[in-house]
Amino acid sequence: MSDYSALLGDWHALLTRRAALAEPLGFWTALLESWAGWKPPATLVPLTWTAEDCRRLWERATPLLAEATPSIPAGSLEELLGPIMERLAAHGPEAVAALRRLAEAWDRGEVDVAALLPRPARDPVALLQDRFALPSALGAFLPLAALRPALETYFEGVRDLPDGVWTGVVCPWCGGAAAFSDLMEDGRRRLSCHLCGGAWIAARLRCAFCDTGIASDLVRLVAEELEAGYFIEACRACRGYVKGVDRGQRRSAGSPLVEDWGSPHLDVYAAREGYRRSTPSLAHLLPPPEGPA
Repeated sequence: MSDYSALLGDWHALLTRRAALAEPLGFWTALLESWAGWKPPATLVPLTWTAEDCRRLWERATPLLAEATPSIPAGSLEELLGPIMERLAAHGPEAVAALRRLAEAWDRGEVDVAALLPRPARDPVALLQDRFALPSALGAFLPLAALRPALETYFEGVRDLPDGVWTGVVCPWCGGAAAFSDLMEDGRRRLSCHLCGGAWIAARLRCAFCDTGIASDLVRLVAEELEAGYFIEACRACRGYVKGVDRGQRRSAGSPLVEDWGSPHLDVYAAREGYRRSTPSLAHLLPPPEGPA
């Protein structure tokens, strides 16, 4: 379980380093503060599966949430969802209308927490887009904002992932997409999920999304002129990308979530090169950049 007070301290240290971005990055400050103040409801009981139970699923490349359902009352998430929806409404009248439709359906009980949880056969962001016409770039913020503290609580007792067991391309706990990549000092690659806070070791020469291992499809964009030690892992096959940091080169780097949220300039750079990400970024709230020359 994250110490959100420590995470906020890490975040404020990053804001000091990147003072020029402090104003737009305030979007994330408010969310981190809301997480720090959130209290788990009594019904949210951590998952108590045995190591063998978890391993059986992981060996089949199946995330735990595919067969487990946390009990999270819809009302307990409203204090997290409400403020983020208000901020997203600034995106324009179409966003306002879509978010209003979602809020009304939520109040009527037609949509609940289950709609925000990732499932193997259902992408919650696609569901929000299909049902409420909420653009995917905006819808991606809602599961993250609402679920992170609850899912961290739920999975806190089953984080012991044996080395080499997980070979899937999504988070082994919740099934969310990889959101950040760390090159560890020992040379291993670690992927992180912002939705539940999970992190796992992954093969270095494989796409984090489509799983291709074809070397010619894998691209590392090293934007040294933007910031040394940071990189972008991109895939020509699926056009997906994930940002990362070389921990050996930048030993003072913060947590994956802080480093990801604090570097929207790298997302703009990747988008201009023609790559995209499914996990939320402040760059998604900007006008689409021009493609590569």
